[in-house]
Amino acid sequence: MKWLGVEAEVDLSLIDNAIRVASLYSYAPKAEDIFILESKLGYIFSTKGLLLEAITHATEPDQGVGYCYQRLEFLGDAVLDILITLHLYENHKNVDPGDLTDLRSASVNNDNFAIAAVKRNLHPHLQHGSFSLENQISEFVKHVADMSTTVLTPDTKGPKHSCAILIDSRLNLDEVWKVFKPLLSPIVTPDKLELPPSRELMELCDSLGYFIKEQFIADGDIVRGELKLQLEDVLLEAQGSGPNRKAAKGMAALRLLKELELRGITSSKRRKTDTDNVDTESSPRSDDNIHSQPYGEASGSATEKPKPPESQSDLNGDLLKRACSAGPHDSKTADVPVLPPIDMKKGGPRNSLYALCKKLQWPMPAFDPMEQKSRTPIQIGDTTGFNSFTSQISLTIPDFGKIELIGEARADKKSSFDSAALVMLYELERRGKIMIGE
Repeated sequence: MKWLGVEAEVDLSLIDNAIRVASLYSYAPKAEDIFILESKLGYIFSTKGLLLEAITHATEPDQGVGYCYQRLEFLGDAVLDILITLHLYENHKNVDPGDLTDLRSASVNNDNFAIAAVKRNLHPHLQHGSFSLENQISEFVKHVADMSTTVLTPDTKGPKHSCAILIDSRLNLDEVWKVFKPLLSPIVTPDKLELPPSRELMELCDSLGYFIKEQFIADGDIVRGELKLQLEDVLLEAQGSGPNRKAAKGMAALRLLKELELRGITSSKRRKTDTDNVDTESSPRSDDNIHSQPYGEASGSATEKPKPPESQSDLNGDLLKRACSAGPHDSKTADVPVLPPIDMKKGGPRNSLYALCKKLQWPMPAFDPMEQKSRTPIQIGDTTGFNSFTSQISLTIPDFGKIELIGEARADKKSSFDSAALVMLYELERRGKIMIGE
């Protein structure tokens, strides 16, 4: 703040007061724990009461103790956020800001701190009076011992952390980092970054043009979730459960990612492993938590890549022939989705088609633009130029087949996408797949 020209001073009396209060805590009954923990941390506390407060869980006051780690945790979260941000910023100067944010998220979180505590055997020193917390810690320790990646399964959560060294060192950030850097090492690097399963699945599907449907139900204290992912030739379904919706979704996402990996579909931020944090004793295709529904042979498929039309009349004739030969009209009208009127402004037809695909969980359409250059001016609508674009559109409808059509020539590439999207929407209506509102 001073570097920015903002006058700011730290009221050291607040630190003095915190140290004075902590110095009154009697650590004698826990003296052996305190000394062993200091040796593991590599830091000797001037005020032992601060370390005692840092390792005391909120359930311990039930036993007559009047303090716990929560206020120190609040402070510690912010301090470690600053220190790790500074470390990443200084050590990865050529990394994209978005990747820096992902690196920080992977490093600054309670699960990562809890893993570090378990690996350094700090957890036995936690003072608490909760049987359920003891079970949670034991389960977490077992999970850390078995884990093969740096990302926890979403239904496993570690105990919280806190930071007392900052106050004991009177706000000496260098001293805090000197202690915590070895504890948190190895700090994640861009080549080792793994995203949380839900985030990774979302980004992977966005890049490939797939949509996911999700459904959750509460079953007592457990939330059960189901994710459905529609590929071109199969519908994948995965179930997950956990204490909340986020955890249930994460477990289901983890199973879907594993199934996609077996099919050769992976994210650039996912490292392939022989084992993962899901049940791999049997193939996921026989896992009760993963189901795939293959489709029969596609009908109405038109896969031959069209050649660029030589003239607008050829284009219109080709468009009519393709629309008529792409497959039979579907006479079923029950449960036919009704689209709002199509916005004919730039981007409108594409948005209507994208919204339809998302609603029906069809894979996103693919566009293949073809540019035509002319030595003489070309009149396209109200625009005159020497270039025009015509786009082929390909849409795979699960359990039906692939439809390929060509839009009309337009002056720019995106407008040609809109034309192709509009042709596809009208063809879907002709086939009885949709109805378009007036």
